[in-house]
Amino acid sequence: MSKTIDYYNNNAEEFCQGTLKADMNALYNIFEKYLFEGAYVLDCGCGSGRDSKYFMESGYHVTAIDGSKRLCEIASELTGLDVTCMYFQDIAFENIFDGIWACSSLLHLQKKELPDVFARLYKALKKDGILYVSFKYGEHEGERNGRYFTDLNEKLFAEMIKGLPGFVIQDQYITSDVRPGRDDEKWLNVILVKREEKS
Repeated sequence: MSKTIDYYNNNAEEFCQGTLKADMNALYNIFEKYLFEGAYVLDCGCGSGRDSKYFMESGYHVTAIDGSKRLCEIASELTGLDVTCMYFQDIAFENIFDGIWACSSLLHLQKKELPDVFARLYKALKKDGILYVSFKYGEHEGERNGRYFTDLNEKLFAEMIKGLPGFVIQDQYITSDVRPGRDDEKWLNVILVKREEKS
């Protein structure tokens, strides 16, 4: 993870320039179907702060975190939020959020790390809260372009959350990359709902 964080600290401005103006409206609309006015949202791996800014302007109460100190600084400048520099493995919120937005962020974890982080996000959600996650579509795991990636398809994702019975898959769909010139890249998008685990 440290090499990936170093990548974002060292390439933060270039990364933000490449993602800040991406058209995210279709994905926002899917997420917002499950939210209500004034909902509490965690932007989990906020990057440039693009999505946090949108959610704030849409009337939601936003908390934003990222593991890159430089990206946190940029996101704070863009949004006016006090963005917290935090690794996903250190998330310790409990019963706070109506929705968690983890867009293109958890994919930088090793596959073996994902169940623990998903369990942390489960605890951070209120009952019936929703979690949106996206992963590059495929089966690759390892370093690519200076960063660590875990790609998932429907089968691998289902296997990964098998040990988290409280999460129910509400919806999943494949989309093309929204960045210019990259529409041949595919993404797995999943909406999960928190249900109380049966004892």
